[in-house]
Amino acid sequence: MVNVGILGATGMVGQRFIELLSKHPKFEIKALTASHRSAGKRYEDAATWYLDKAMPESVKDITVVDTDPSQVDDVDIVFSALPTENAAVVEPKFAEKFIVASNASAMRMEDDVPLIIPEVNPEYLDLVEIQQKNRGWDGFIVTNPNCSTIALTITLKPLYDQFDIKRVYVSTMQAVSGAGYNGVPSMAMVDNLVPFIGGEEEKMETETLHLLGNLDGGVVTPASFGVSASCHRVPVVDGHTESVFIEMENKCDLDEIHASMDNFRGLPQKLGLNSAPEKPIIIRHEENRPQPRMDRNQDGGMAVTVGRLRKDAAFENSFRYVLVGHNTIRGAAGASILNAELINEIL
Repeated sequence: MVNVGILGATGMVGQRFIELLSKHPKFEIKALTASHRSAGKRYEDAATWYLDKAMPESVKDITVVDTDPSQVDDVDIVFSALPTENAAVVEPKFAEKFIVASNASAMRMEDDVPLIIPEVNPEYLDLVEIQQKNRGWDGFIVTNPNCSTIALTITLKPLYDQFDIKRVYVSTMQAVSGAGYNGVPSMAMVDNLVPFIGGEEEKMETETLHLLGNLDGGVVTPASFGVSASCHRVPVVDGHTESVFIEMENKCDLDEIHASMDNFRGLPQKLGLNSAPEKPIIIRHEENRPQPRMDRNQDGGMAVTVGRLRKDAAFENSFRYVLVGHNTIRGAAGASILNAELINEIL
């Protein structure tokens, strides 16, 4: 077993880490960290549990400690569910001696920090050696992208590889859990839609191109097609929905687009990693799918569901589709865990 810790264990993403790791066959939770006010308490007493499944018995009696590397020992990997401002300070300290699998955005775009979706760009793990040399760390940091970026990029990867992409327009309808339990007041969301999520559009536009770029000599050259995003918060608990408009560089038809997505498999599927979905992309043919309530939990929440795949008559070699991805599983905790499984397998 690989001993692991969770930084920021009392928040919603921290709780997702606990839920997913509590039944993991290779990772065992040994350390939970949180703020000063929670340190010294049993986890059951420190955390207000938000998830619909019961708190795992295995973590209830773990004593929460300060989020400080001096307070954590006997672990090999730490999963970071820290807020961005805290992560920027704390994660490098942990990386001096631990492997840090981070869900935070603080280090994502650092030149020597791998930003990874294992099905998309596992070769970016080559940056680990450069990172350790640059920073003098025994450990290292690997990050996963923004939740909406992950779902979009998984669906773009097979199309980009097979046909090349000219431009992408995406409009998101994002669940409230993406902002954390206290992130959006109920009076702002009931009977409403909020047409702005701070920083989200910029993340989708830059991270997507970075992930689909080329790593050469330790330098990532981003993909060169255009990405334009518009992001919106909707009154859905879990599951981000995205409406995608894509124009291809090379001639292709709808059947080829369908087959490219349906047949897509990546390194996690070839290696049989525990958290890897059997099919990263599940295609629905009903005219009213996907829907977040019905499709977010496909393959344990780790698959992205695509529907309404159709040709766009307005432009040549253009297509439209709708996707749903679970934002706190595939888009957050599950993404970091899959990264850690890949690291454990190949590094």
